[in-house]
Amino acid sequence: MFPKLFEPFSIRSLTMRNRIVMPAMGTRMCDERAVTDKLVEYHRVRAAGGVGLSIVEVTAVHAPSSPNCFLSLAEERFIEGHKRLTDAIHAEGGRVGVQLWQGSIAVAMDPAAQILVPNEMTVHGFTIPGITVEQIHEVIDCYGAAAARCVEAGYDCIEFHCAHNYLPHSFLSAGLNHRGDEWGGSLENRAKFPLACIRAIRENIPEDMPLFMRIDAHDDCLEGGMSVEDTIAFCEMAREAGVDVLDVSRGNIVTAANALEVPPIDLAPGFNIDNAARIRRETGMPTIGVGRINTPQIAEKILEEDKVDLVVMGRAQLADPEFCNKARAGKTDSIVYCVGCDQGCLDGFADMRNFEHITCLRNPLVGHELDWKVEMTDEPERIAVVGGGVAGLMAAETLVARGHEAVVFEASDRLGGQFVTAGKAPGKREMEIAAALMGEQARRSGVEVRLNTPFTTETIAIERFDRVIIANGASPVTLGLSGANVHVAHAVLEGEPVEGESVVVIGGGLVGLEVADALATAGKKVTVLEMAERAGADLGSARATCVFGKLAKLGVEILSSTAFDGLTETGVRVKSGEAAREIACDDIVVAVGSRSRDNDELIAALDAAGVPHCTVGDAERPRRALDAIREGFLAGLKA
Repeated sequence: MFPKLFEPFSIRSLTMRNRIVMPAMGTRMCDERAVTDKLVEYHRVRAAGGVGLSIVEVTAVHAPSSPNCFLSLAEERFIEGHKRLTDAIHAEGGRVGVQLWQGSIAVAMDPAAQILVPNEMTVHGFTIPGITVEQIHEVIDCYGAAAARCVEAGYDCIEFHCAHNYLPHSFLSAGLNHRGDEWGGSLENRAKFPLACIRAIRENIPEDMPLFMRIDAHDDCLEGGMSVEDTIAFCEMAREAGVDVLDVSRGNIVTAANALEVPPIDLAPGFNIDNAARIRRETGMPTIGVGRINTPQIAEKILEEDKVDLVVMGRAQLADPEFCNKARAGKTDSIVYCVGCDQGCLDGFADMRNFEHITCLRNPLVGHELDWKVEMTDEPERIAVVGGGVAGLMAAETLVARGHEAVVFEASDRLGGQFVTAGKAPGKREMEIAAALMGEQARRSGVEVRLNTPFTTETIAIERFDRVIIANGASPVTLGLSGANVHVAHAVLEGEPVEGESVVVIGGGLVGLEVADALATAGKKVTVLEMAERAGADLGSARATCVFGKLAKLGVEILSSTAFDGLTETGVRVKSGEAAREIACDDIVVAVGSRSRDNDELIAALDAAGVPHCTVGDAERPRRALDAIREGFLAGLKA
């Protein structure tokens, strides 16, 4: 299956076994800039999974500006670790490149790292001096020296990062480069720095070693930034300087376009492909397509239409390291698909002090490939899983993989729990599909599923289980409100009709904002009340950008620092500080979160019967699906 996707690709001395690229993605798996065993194993299992080319994450070239939380090849001492990494990937039949990088203002995540910007820049009230001409030449030389180290470390190719408003792209973009000397002004002048870096790399690698370049199709949300025509002109210059392959991305680190860099579920699969196709057509250069390509069908269609030469499928391989092997074998119904939630792979970077490393909502093993082994048990047990939501299904499937017998008791008529409900919000059907497929995969793995079957205290006496995992989730909080025009957000997402033309949504978290989206899309006038200082506190940066942008276009009014204070005959009463007022509306939707189900009686009965048990997911405490699935997995792993 998928003949185009699994066709080899060659450029200079590099031959890839297929057209799939695992892109450079920050992992937080290094140790003081050095490669770790954890990072080696993370890449090794994906090479074993069949990927054509792995590009190792951003790797700093300039020692003074190297943040300690990302890799570096700015010094000789880092070569040995990179050699271990390339050897591991080569041993699995893969090919490997590394992305050379100077991060500009992004290095501020490490207070000790020197921040380099093209010219004086004020950020959060602090003025950062512009890079000097001496420093410009210093960084150029560092690119060349780092490239030589890449060769020594055994890399098959190098990718020059010239996107996302890191330093080379900041020079290139007139939206950020306001220099008045030879390094600013015209496109030709702005291109001098990145072109000099490219030449320095090319001069320090063998003639037959390919050089890739990551480039934004155009600047987004940046006044005076690069147009696609500018990008095409620059790519032609880059080809003359020695670049072989273009990796066409989107987004940046300085504007709302951050959502395009790690695109969430709100953006359509393949949203950037037409840009890549145009750049490929007008430059004649081999091109990589980027932008939420998360199924083999989407990738194959893009290649069949001859829009690009290669496809980036990064988060697809976080969710399922065996993605490539399964797709090649035609086992598409066994693939665990990325749903673009960004919870595990992106959101943690907002809190670098407490961020261990990336993970994945669909695959808790990410970053734990060495220390969490799913191995057969020596003492198989019969284990009940109470609840067929995503935490329970993950627990059950993990139990079966370890040789246990797992029986899922689901009180409703379907599997997937609140993940299914989440998938009914506008633009999130992928989540609903993923929940259904998760249930099918659990059944095929050998999990016994009993729908419409509550697990009660009587069940304990009737059936003999060695252990019980409680994963029956949470119920929406209603605030005790009732009436024909009062609704609960979950019910509205499930299809309960809201007849009125004006609606107040109580609660501005993710669920409240998504039900507001659904109602406004249906033509309702919607007002959201959020008692905290800002709505969407449970949203990561990329999703927040998309969600708030859409709500603004729909005309949804969001009132933060505003508490619901009761119903009135014509609407609701609200308080903001000491001020109270009434908002007229036809309907009210309650979206103030969920409360774990009361399992006290069940737990007491299990204790009395001497049956070991644990509680996971929302049944323990309502949180993100990422946490629920991880806890379900660990419960299955430790049983």
